[in-house]
Amino acid sequence: MKFWDWPFTFEILPMLAWASLVTLEATILGFAIAAVLGLAFAIGRMFGPAWLSVPLAGFIEFIRSTPLLIQIFFLFFVFPEFGISLPAMTAGVMALGLHYATYCSEVYRAGLANIARGQWEACTALNLTAFHTFRDVIIPQAIPPIVPALGNYFVALFKDTPLLSAIAVLELMQTAKIIGSDNFRYTEPITIVGLIFLIFSLAAAGLIRLVEMRLNRRIRRA
Repeated sequence: MKFWDWPFTFEILPMLAWASLVTLEATILGFAIAAVLGLAFAIGRMFGPAWLSVPLAGFIEFIRSTPLLIQIFFLFFVFPEFGISLPAMTAGVMALGLHYATYCSEVYRAGLANIARGQWEACTALNLTAFHTFRDVIIPQAIPPIVPALGNYFVALFKDTPLLSAIAVLELMQTAKIIGSDNFRYTEPITIVGLIFLIFSLAAAGLIRLVEMRLNRRIRRA
């Protein structure tokens, strides 16, 4: 048996290309949930009343301290016991989003904590509502410095998408395993999947650096 079969490689490329779109979809949707929910967690933990901030802190630590794979299994296999049945893709995206929201919340907390006290006092003096204070003053200043950290979690989330194969989501790794088991050749599909992850991760890292540079330019101009 040949170590590398080029005709077989070209035959499976379309299937892996389609699966890569599923992986990208899970990554983008999962990180969108993580970014929004993480900000809500950070604000609630830092500025919410004790009845909200204390349980929220405990919830964040619980999610951060348990494996992502168990959380995926819980949403997909345990939720139906409570009458909530989720499609595999939905359960996987929700688990990714919730898990990384807890990490993003710590990044947001660091950004919010670095805002000078005078900014808050100025908002109070101008009689701005809490909504307008965060939207127009605090968040625009807190986000740029933490873009690199958020970007790292985006790449990390992307590399964790193979865990969705555990609940039969047809992402890259699951597709590669199916191709390998059907054809008894794993070298080509697994290698291609590794290369796709490498290329996408490098592209994402470059995009994050570009966004960071543009934000820094805007800050310097302001």
